[in-house]
Amino acid sequence: MSLHKLITSKIKNFQELKTICDRCLNTERWNGNVLLMVLDAAFTSVGVNYFQVVVPKIKDFESDFVKTGKVTSLFSFANFDFSKALYIWKNSRSWNVAKQIAANLSKISNNDRESLRLWARESSIENWKSDSIGKIKGVGLITYQYLRMMGGVDTVMPDKIVKRVINEILVKTGKPPVSDNMEFIKTVEEIAKQTGYRSIELCFMSWFINQPERINEMP
Repeated sequence: MSLHKLITSKIKNFQELKTICDRCLNTERWNGNVLLMVLDAAFTSVGVNYFQVVVPKIKDFESDFVKTGKVTSLFSFANFDFSKALYIWKNSRSWNVAKQIAANLSKISNNDRESLRLWARESSIENWKSDSIGKIKGVGLITYQYLRMMGGVDTVMPDKIVKRVINEILVKTGKPPVSDNMEFIKTVEEIAKQTGYRSIELCFMSWFINQPERINEMP
């Protein structure tokens, strides 16, 4: 089976996928709240279950701090005393990562959405380690890529789930698997060009293959 046919056979099961990816690339996840996107990226980096742990915790933060007006923007979060929210999320490292990302992005523009999108547009994987966000301790390539995607860049996160699914597809079509993260990102972007699918669609497809029932829970 060709690469295009094999991916099509898998991706056709997720009719909502295009809409979800469009929403991500338009910076419209979490109802367009960029602060919650930043928290999403920081919390997800810990490696816990996304739908069972990360999503509920961010919703708790939204309910207790965003909707009540205690934290209203990236700038206000950069000055937020996260000890007040440790009852929601106990990992101080995640909070520190989120605060530093928020502080960096808030310097770009007074508009949070514009800040994330301007940063993402100027970012690249080639120079990610010297990037203002990439240099933050605790921000790895996966978190960096996730933020770029939510900022409008059509790319892929080289996390273990995505790598496993895409590499299985490569092997089934007679191609060697790719282990190096940078090479993997470029490989997926090339697959996207060859097949007509977007890199972000291949990424999200990989997440949902083993848990298709969760697709409607994607914020």
